Amino acid sequence: MFTRILIFSTLVLVAVPIAVASDHEDDAARTQKSAQVFKEIMDTPDKGIPHDLLESAKCIAIIPGDKKFAFIFGGSYGRGVATCRTAQGWSAPMFVAIDGGSAGYQIGGSSTDLILLFMNDRALSSLLSDKFKLGADASVAAGPIGRSAAADTDIKLHSEILSYSRSKGVFAGVSLDGAVVQADKSGDQAMYGAHVDRHEILRGTVRMPASAKNLMYQLHTYTNRASGM
Repeated sequence: MFTRILIFSTLVLVAVPIAVASDHEDDAARTQKSAQVFKEIMDTPDKGIPHDLLESAKCIAIIPGDKKFAFIFGGSYGRGVATCRTAQGWSAPMFVAIDGGSAGYQIGGSSTDLILLFMNDRALSSLLSDKFKLGADASVAAGPIGRSAAADTDIKLHSEILSYSRSKGVFAGVSLDGAVVQADKSGDQAMYGAHVDRHEILRGTVRMPASAKNLMYQLHTYTNRASGM
């Protein structure tokens, strides 16, 4: 029995680098899943992200739940995309990873989707760094829900990042203190090439991949609604 456990553990450890590595097909699937998650959340009656917060956000990160990664990484790892506003609209997606640590990213084997709103320039600077810890390097708060809810002024003024989760169909603001967000460089390179710079991606100077068109459509749809267009 011990031998079997040892063999299984070794196989899992060997598989981890393979699971973390990204390829173009994986990137495309991640981008499309992010679009689906965002649309489903925003289409939930009276339970989406408040329009004024969505309109104020400088960047949005979407991390679709994935039971496969949750299993391999002990229930605390997810990968997704981030995009920022530019003069021409939303940027091409940059790929990100999050380690939930003690924040409860994934609980009891269920898949959990995450959305992070980056509300100011300091939050944007954190996103452009190699790695940052929520609650330590950037302040984070559970975001309010309800499309027409009046967002608390203190939340808008003092929280650099607002965080949300959806698990088993329930969407709510959630505190992610202690979670670590980092650039997924293998994802960026698989999608855009070896010499891509994530600053250029989020500035909007990198060409939008075809796989991101639905995500851009969903973001434009709901941010235009937020501004009354």
